[in-house]
Amino acid sequence: MKFESQLLRGVAPTVVLEIISRGPMYGYELRKAIEMRSNNILVLGKGTLYPLLYNLEAKKLVKGKWEIKGSDRPKRYYSITSKGKTQLAQQKEQLRELRTGLDFIFSGEIALT
Repeated sequence: MKFESQLLRGVAPTVVLEIISRGPMYGYELRKAIEMRSNNILVLGKGTLYPLLYNLEAKKLVKGKWEIKGSDRPKRYYSITSKGKTQLAQQKEQLRELRTGLDFIFSGEIALT
């Protein structure tokens, strides 16, 4: 199942931060890692991923660095910053709480507060 773009747009920054928190990646590599780790449920096209990366870089949540490895052409590798790690932790906690709330809604259970 493919997600509607508005729904995906809300979680895409968190997904990108999570994946690159495991190590620097360039755009295509990042796209493939997201697809693989989500079992092809989350698919970010170039038109979505690169503007997202530029936005995260502008907010200083990721840092891009051009590198040349071997005889390959230069690639821009993105890594998470300390500010990005803080943001990621906050977003993951919010998503956990959202998932808990949705689980209660979809199960029909009444949450005891």
